[in-house]
Amino acid sequence: MIINLQDLSPVDKQNFLQHAIAPRPICFASTIDKEGHVNLSPFSFFNLFSSNPPIVIFSPARRVRDNTTKHTLQNVLDVPEVVINIVDYDMVQQTSLSSCEFPKEVNEFIKAGFTEEKSVMIKPPRVKESKISLECKVIEVKPLGDQGGAGNLVICEVLLMHIDDSILDENKKIDQQKIHHIARLGGDWYCKVDSTNLFKVAKPNTQIGIGIDALPGSIRSSQVLSGNHLGQLANVHDIPFVQPSFDSDKLKQIVQYFSIDPVEMEKETHRLAAELLDEGKVDEAWQVLLSLN
Repeated sequence: MIINLQDLSPVDKQNFLQHAIAPRPICFASTIDKEGHVNLSPFSFFNLFSSNPPIVIFSPARRVRDNTTKHTLQNVLDVPEVVINIVDYDMVQQTSLSSCEFPKEVNEFIKAGFTEEKSVMIKPPRVKESKISLECKVIEVKPLGDQGGAGNLVICEVLLMHIDDSILDENKKIDQQKIHHIARLGGDWYCKVDSTNLFKVAKPNTQIGIGIDALPGSIRSSQVLSGNHLGQLANVHDIPFVQPSFDSDKLKQIVQYFSIDPVEMEKETHRLAAELLDEGKVDEAWQVLLSLN
């Protein structure tokens, strides 16, 4: 299916884009107007765009339904400050409740059952229940259009971070496994980040990976190894040498049972390499593959 977005209604554009571009982190924004009315509202058009200076951007879009603007946008234009509270699984239902379109004078902290905590450097309060809160000054608000669904980029500089000690590791850094981030998908769908779906991907640092085009042809054209497997193998800066000390009972069994059929032996060897790669054992996978030479 090919879709020309110019042919879609604003509602359909929103539906396709929000399902396709996901998961999206949630900015739980607390703001205040000139009269002192506090507002608390979640936005999933949000991310980090610079670390030095520390810049985050979120976008309170104009409502598709009637082209009205949200209280958060009105507040940051009045008082250019915002606390961005990070949402985890323990608070997701209350966060969703706060997105109801309450009248401007209604405090969503009270409606959603959250606790106001005084900020240090800015006027809006932070959410005590949030394990990470960012006190920010708004440096620019950039409208992206004047029709329903148009975003308004609220460009913020992070001045101060509040981090709950419970999510820190022994080095006083945030432990990814201790904070169960929540992210938005399309429609009513959300996802939770926890130890059951976390995995690491080794990043190239100062040394450049050889690339998939430099892998031996038998590996590159494997019927067993996936694109992810090839990416892991190609992230080394040189093709490894055979290590005489490498020992594998599984590899010995493959050689014993399939040596008379080279095609099947290659497939079984690649299956063993795939298992090792799935476990993150790239060096061992290379040794298994090199045994075919």
